[in-house]
Parts: sequence; C-alpha cells; structure tokens
Amino acid sequence: MDGTAHEHEPGGEAPQEVGAKGPDELRRQIERTRGELGDTVEELAGKADVKGRARARAADLRDRAGAMTVQLRSTAAQAGHTVQDKAHTVQDKAHAVEHTLQHRAHTVERNLPDPVRNAVEAGRRHPRPVLVAGVAAGVGAVVAVEVLRRRHGR
Repeated sequence: MDGTAHEHEPGGEAPQEVGAKGPDELRRQIERTRGELGDTVEELAGKADVKGRARARAADLRDRAGAMTVQLRSTAAQAGHTVQDKAHTVQDKAHAVEHTLQHRAHTVERNLPDPVRNAVEAGRRHPRPVLVAGVAAGVGAVVAVEVLRRRHGR
C-alpha cells in the first residue's frame, strides 16, 4: 500500500479515502475514481444489454453449428470413400471368383465324355424337357422313399 488506502477491504467496500495531500494528489484521486466508475458503468451496461448478449450467443452458436456441419460432411465423405473402396475390392474378388468358376466349368466340360457333353448341350438348347425330366425323377424318388417306408413300417 502506498498510504492512499484505495484498495478494497474483504467486505467488498472501499475504505474511506485518507485526505489528499494537496491539489495534485486530489486530481489524481479524482481521475482514478472516474476511471473506475467508467469501467463499472461499462460492465453494468454490458450486463444490461440482454439483446446484444443474445445476439452474440446466437452468432457463437451459428458458428459452432457451421463448424460441426463442415466436420460431419467431411466425415460422411470419408466414410463414403471407404465404402466405395471396399465395394470395389469385393467386386474385384467376385469377378476373380467368377472367372475361376468359368474356367473350371470349361475344364470339366472339355473332359466330359462325348455322349454326356451332347446331352448337356441338348439340355441347354431345350431346357424345358430337361426340367420336366428332373421333376419327374424327383417325384419318382419321393414315391420310392415313401413306398420303402411303408414296407418297413416306419
């Protein structure tokens, strides 16, 4: 302390000023008090400006929302690229498997005996009779199984 007791006491109130030691000292005290009073008025005006504070808060929230939107769009775009990359990988693997299966089918077909190969080609050209024959064979198998069950008492 400089002897001009201007600091606040713990209760929050300013102590009584010790008398000025001359006109210059009095002017300095007045200027200091004016400055403090001006700061206090500005603080109170800021607190009283509810509309201004609400506008500032709204602007802050808009900025935050905009930043979050940009971040979410970026994250979504990255996720989309990742999904596309994985889809291409799966598609490439599917094509490789398809190619392998076609190659194996051709190998099996080349190794079939001529009568079987001729029957397969006829079935490709005329699929309906092959389907009818297949259904008839299936029905015959079901009937045969049922007959065998009844004979053996199951």
